Amino acid sequence: MASLKITLVTDAGNRIGPGKAALLESIQSSGSISAAARAMGMDYKRAWLLLDSLNSAFTTPAVIRNTGGHGGGGAVLTEFGVELVARYRRLESQARMLAAADLDALERHAKREVSSKV
Repeated sequence: MASLKITLVTDAGNRIGPGKAALLESIQSSGSISAAARAMGMDYKRAWLLLDSLNSAFTTPAVIRNTGGHGGGGAVLTEFGVELVARYRRLESQARMLAAADLDALERHAKREVSSKV
């Protein structure tokens, strides 16, 4: 079935899409940037760059790191980070519901074999 991928773009050009939302969710469940990156098959540096871009895009950071200590460091979503994921997922869900009939209609005309992406 045809599907939508939602990318939100702020006036300043900052973006949040399915990958960044999934990274935030993975950090929320694992409590660690490195564990979240591993779970997603992503290297730590890439994960850190994505998080840095998110934290720089808003006046409030989405993720904060805890360094060192007895059990090592970790990372947690801020209250805003939790809100950001929730709002993104809600927008994604609402867009899918609004587009369902059109996606179904277009899918009926889609070829069944895989073609090159443009």
